[in-house]
Amino acid sequence: MNKNELVSSIAAKAGLSKADSKKALDATIEAIAEALKAGDKVSLVGFGTFSVAERPERQGINPATKAAITIAAKKVAKFKAGSDLDNAIN
Repeated sequence: MNKNELVSSIAAKAGLSKADSKKALDATIEAIAEALKAGDKVSLVGFGTFSVAERPERQGINPATKAAITIAAKKVAKFKAGSDLDNAIN
């Protein structure tokens, strides 16, 4: 499912127009991104938790030249599914 399909699904289930559904989805994504940038966790009970993890610097190999390279440390977004979402999938 891509973003347009998700917007259509939200519009159909919530009884909203596609334009309003797109605004709501965009606002939700923006709010989650801002919270993660600030270092906060976003917990949606039953759905899951978005958080930020720090990945340490590590050694890697350039596949083109086979030379050893250092991959810099960085922050990554993580998602852990909630129990209701896990149960719905299984």
